[in-house]
Amino acid sequence: MDTPTPAAPEPTGPPEPTGPPSGEPNGPPSDELAVFHPLPPQDRPHDPLAAALGNASLLGIGYLLLGRRKLAVTAATTTLVLVLLVVSKARTSYEIAVAVWWVLGIAHGWFLARRGTRRVAVRRQRLLALAVTLTVLLTAGLLRHDAHRVAGDVAEARQDGDCARVVSAQGEVWWGDRVGDAPLTAYGDEVVRACERLETATAELNSALTGDTEALEQGFDTLAKVLAEPGHGKTVETTLNGFLRGLPTEDPCTTVAVTDWLRQRVPSQDVLDRSTATAERTAPAALVDCGDDFMADDSWDEARTRYEQLLDRYPGGDLADRARKGARKATLNIELDTVRKLLVDSADGQPAYCSDPAKYSGAKPAGKGTNRALFYGGDEYSVLRDYVKQLPGAWKAGDASDAALVVCMGEDTFGTSVETCPYENESTGAVTYVSFHKVEIPVKVYEVRTGRLVTDRRIQISGTSCPSRFSYFSTGDGDTSPPSTRYVTTSKSGVRAAFEPLVVR
Repeated sequence: MDTPTPAAPEPTGPPEPTGPPSGEPNGPPSDELAVFHPLPPQDRPHDPLAAALGNASLLGIGYLLLGRRKLAVTAATTTLVLVLLVVSKARTSYEIAVAVWWVLGIAHGWFLARRGTRRVAVRRQRLLALAVTLTVLLTAGLLRHDAHRVAGDVAEARQDGDCARVVSAQGEVWWGDRVGDAPLTAYGDEVVRACERLETATAELNSALTGDTEALEQGFDTLAKVLAEPGHGKTVETTLNGFLRGLPTEDPCTTVAVTDWLRQRVPSQDVLDRSTATAERTAPAALVDCGDDFMADDSWDEARTRYEQLLDRYPGGDLADRARKGARKATLNIELDTVRKLLVDSADGQPAYCSDPAKYSGAKPAGKGTNRALFYGGDEYSVLRDYVKQLPGAWKAGDASDAALVVCMGEDTFGTSVETCPYENESTGAVTYVSFHKVEIPVKVYEVRTGRLVTDRRIQISGTSCPSRFSYFSTGDGDTSPPSTRYVTTSKSGVRAAFEPLVVR
């Protein structure tokens, strides 16, 4: 049987030195230099959680903790570019890109740290990464909260239709708010731009209240475009209400111009259609007042047009009677103006009325008794004018407005022969027989009220004949004989007698 070999006794004293004696050099002396080799570098401790937390700051802090400076600079630069894009473009897609970049940075930091040979938990790194990341995230949250606060104020003001408050609220937005929520702040900018367009519409509509219908059309076009954008119904309504409160204007004819346009506007089935109801409520009084203003300016045609517009649109309205009276008065003035223009004397004393009469319905109808008349005929040197001067003043009208008749006189001619008498020329002794005739005048008499021809005849003025002597002008051709026909010598009574049947019935 094998016997185990006894173990060597353990040394009880210090170990014997194996090298050369103390004080002596190691090995034999030599002229060669000693060569030192550096120790291999020790791995940096990698903490995956610290790297992930650091990269969650979007500033590349996790890469710095891993000693990856280039990656840290790249990460921070990329974040800056993305933030600038978010602010400038204000699109949700860029915010999503930032979120994706944030997740990728966290995952990449974790992955790089996991690849390290010394994965250890480093509390100091974790605390530093957490502090930076919390600061960034808290700042972003506060900025986003402030952006939402401003957006809420803008939305509330817009809902109240108060563009002034919209602009004031959006004016609080600063660059940080745009970083916090760029699309939301950009929408606030759109609301402000809509309010600016409504301000333009207000200026256009104010101009329309002066009667500028082109500005009125532009203003409503602007309102329609803003209304087509979601969410602007109240602000548009407020702008429209401000315009409608300006009706009626101080000038009723301006009001008519505006209400006429509003009535003719094609309905849009939205809040803008409220303008039609305002026009219907405002137009009647404006039409009548406008007609009255035209009447005061002697613009009869325009006045009658306004009165007739009211009667056509609101025949049973409270102002219909007033409009009918106004239209009647305007019509009479139009007729009177027409008659007056036709009665303007021409060169031969025959006005246009004598060939193309017109009626004046306001004239007194011709009837029993004396009918005041206007007499026309002959030029200013004509004997016809002398005859008219001899007529009683009660027969003659001063104007078409107080005339019942118009008497048009043609050229006077020889009428009925009254008497023939012999006359001896004092110079030659020759005897000539001279026939004396009444003065015959063709006349046409028109009734002013109807423009109707009531008399078309010839009148004759009587007078004395065969005077004891008379003078005449010879023709100058050697013939000294008096004319064989002469007019009788008329008298005032004879003239009146001839004209009386024309005006007195």
